[in-house]
Formats: sequence, C-alpha cells, structure tokens
Amino acid sequence: LAELDAGLNRIEHRAKNLAEQQHLEEVQGTLQEANDKLAALQLAIDGFDDEVAKFETEIDGVRQREDRDRRLLADGSVDAKQLTELQHELQTLERRQAALEDALLEVMERREELQRDQGAALARIDELQSALGDAQKACDDARAEIDQQRHQSVSRRDELISGLAPDLAALYERQRE
Repeated sequence: LAELDAGLNRIEHRAKNLAEQQHLEEVQGTLQEANDKLAALQLAIDGFDDEVAKFETEIDGVRQREDRDRRLLADGSVDAKQLTELQHELQTLERRQAALEDALLEVMERREELQRDQGAALARIDELQSALGDAQKACDDARAEIDQQRHQSVSRRDELISGLAPDLAALYERQRE
C-alpha cells in the first residue's frame, strides 16, 4: 500500500510537471512571437503601400502639370517671357518626376524585401503550427498515460484497502498523513 501511495505521488508530481506541457507552452510562445512578427511585417508593408500610393499620386500630378505646360507650348499662344518660364518649369517638373520615381523605386524595393520576409515568416508559422500539433498530441498522450496509471494505481489501492481491517486501514492513513 505504501509503495502504491508513493507511486501515486510520483504520478501526481509528473502530472503537475509534465515535460510535454512545458514543450507545448514553449512552442505556443514561439508561435505567438512569429505571429506578432508577421503582424508587424504586415503593418510595415501596409505603410509602404501607403507611401507607394502617395508617390504615384504625386507623380501623376507632376505629369498632368507637365502635359498642361507642353500643350501651352504647342499652342504657341504664349509670349517670350512665358515661354522661358514654361521651359524652366518643364525642366523642374522633369527633375521632380525623376526624383519621385527614384524614391518610389526605393520604397518598392524595401516593400519587396518585407514581402520576402513575410513569406519566410509565413513558412516559419506553418512549421510552428505543425510542431504545435505534434506537441499537443505528445501532451495529450502523456496525460492519457498518466490517467491510465493513476486509474490502475487507485483501483489497486482500493483493492488493498478493502482487504485490510478497518482499524488497520485507519491507522495506516493516520500514519501516512
């Protein structure tokens, strides 16, 4: 009976300090970190999308002004002073458009880098979800084994207690406490 009680104590200790549970919690924590990183990447990508849209809007505005100025030049309805000013403005607009397009390309390159990182993060999350499933199964299997051992030990203990004289069983329980 004392051996069974000692075995039950070991089973309870193992149930409270299950290595499989600790591994499961580690995988869950790592998966949460990976999901947080993915969310941060998505926010950064969204920010770059906003920048791309802003640059595209600015480039479109510069192109419209350039088209308007070119139409004025083509009309020939401007005097010499306005002609010089329009030519200067066209040069300025071309430089501005080139600068905006360079900035847009830079933003798009950084966005592509983030998208590659996002792809890697998604692959890592897939791996971690698989590991999480494996860890959950191992934890469930360990708990099932512990429950089976506990049930067998309790059944055997109940058999032994029922075979003892009530006074002896009571004395044993007092000593055990």
